[in-house]
Amino acid sequence: MEISIVIYIIGLALAIEGVLMLVPIFCALIYGESIMPFIFTALICFALAILFSRKRPDSGFLFSREGYVATGLTWIALAFTGMLPFLFSGSTTSLADAVFETVSGFTTTGSSIFTAVEELPKSILMWRSFMHWIGGMGILVFMLAIVPFSGGTQMNIMKAESPGPSISKIVPKAQDSAKILYELYTIMTVAMIITLIVLRMPVFDAICITFGAAGTGGFSVLNTGCATYTIAQQVVITIGMIAFGVNFSFYYFISIKKLGLALSMEEVRWYIIIILVSIGLISVDLIYNGIYASGSIAVKDAAFHVGSIITTTGYATTDCNLWPNLSQGILILLMFIGACAGSTGGGIKVSRVLLMARAYKRELAIALHPNIVKKVHMDGKAADETVLRNTGVYIFIYFVIFAISVLIVSLDGFDWLTTFTSVAATYNNIGPGFGVVGTMGNFSSLSDLSKWVLSLDMLIGRLEIFPILLLFSKNTWRRF
Repeated sequence: MEISIVIYIIGLALAIEGVLMLVPIFCALIYGESIMPFIFTALICFALAILFSRKRPDSGFLFSREGYVATGLTWIALAFTGMLPFLFSGSTTSLADAVFETVSGFTTTGSSIFTAVEELPKSILMWRSFMHWIGGMGILVFMLAIVPFSGGTQMNIMKAESPGPSISKIVPKAQDSAKILYELYTIMTVAMIITLIVLRMPVFDAICITFGAAGTGGFSVLNTGCATYTIAQQVVITIGMIAFGVNFSFYYFISIKKLGLALSMEEVRWYIIIILVSIGLISVDLIYNGIYASGSIAVKDAAFHVGSIITTTGYATTDCNLWPNLSQGILILLMFIGACAGSTGGGIKVSRVLLMARAYKRELAIALHPNIVKKVHMDGKAADETVLRNTGVYIFIYFVIFAISVLIVSLDGFDWLTTFTSVAATYNNIGPGFGVVGTMGNFSSLSDLSKWVLSLDMLIGRLEIFPILLLFSKNTWRRF
């Protein structure tokens, strides 16, 4: 383990976080609020950055092991520095609550411990939402776009931080790929902000809601969530959430006029199919059970919550605890499926679900015909057996961690639906669950132990297990 390069990476990330404090500082100045919580935080970030990155390592190369460690430790460092504005501003005095809220922000989860967000300073609300935008594409990917590293180092960082069963470069150079991703991300963000402002959403709300939708987070600026926004505004938010849950390679192919490559992406196709089928089933269920008198409103709310849950955003327009069991069951299933690989969404990912379904189908064929040679295909290409093996291992570890987390959180004594979905919502970076932690509830009533466990779950879910678990392996820290 070459620890010097890991420390150097953490230092650079903290420096970037310090600079990003300018956004909530600017917001505080506009609304006449104290800028000191963010000034103090920025100074601490810069001090640590100077301490960690004052000397560039001689090698300057990050291998795969160091890439995972640097990613895991960087996100932990960002969580413990990013929480400082909540403590300095007095928004909360609890360390567990501050860490939970910050991890929820950076991991684009959107689960909150605040019971009345409208009482918080506007600058704190901006910081909560801006954390979603930062964490959506990844702060290390952002760093790659602006800081030169050797090619192998860039790719090893992208592998560790980018969501999905595999990561490939859009263009030959990883740094150019990072730049393209952030260009697309920024263009889509600005377009959504402008659209919401044109539809007469307050500018502050439009920016914060877009930051959440872009990062597929779920922090709202109103106690009512998104319920009080107009139907047109809710439709735009729905489209925005679903759009940011698409693999960004899809948009890149469209931008370079390779429509055929974009349309050949099976994951995106199945992502849309799953969304449409889910909307249809939930709409029928809501209308059949008399939950909505208007069919159009039922479809609108069904589409909003399907888009919110499958992309792991977590915004809400109504109390889903009042929905029938079938509708709730579909939403819980979507929590696990998640969005596309290479998007800002969480969950297992549609691509993994497709790969495992096809691997299962292959095993059935081999059971019937032992001598058959059959490959699993995705996008017209044979899937690498290493990817299939890694996907199987990932899903196994995923459910082991999920089960352990449920058992620990169950010590709080809440009902089974609350316990199960609190873990599902945080582990899959969704936000709200059902029961006490439902769309109109929050996580404030959970014990500190549960909040620490769920904070760890959020990190593990966002970084897809290995960057965090490897920190606890003694083999990771061997010199050679």
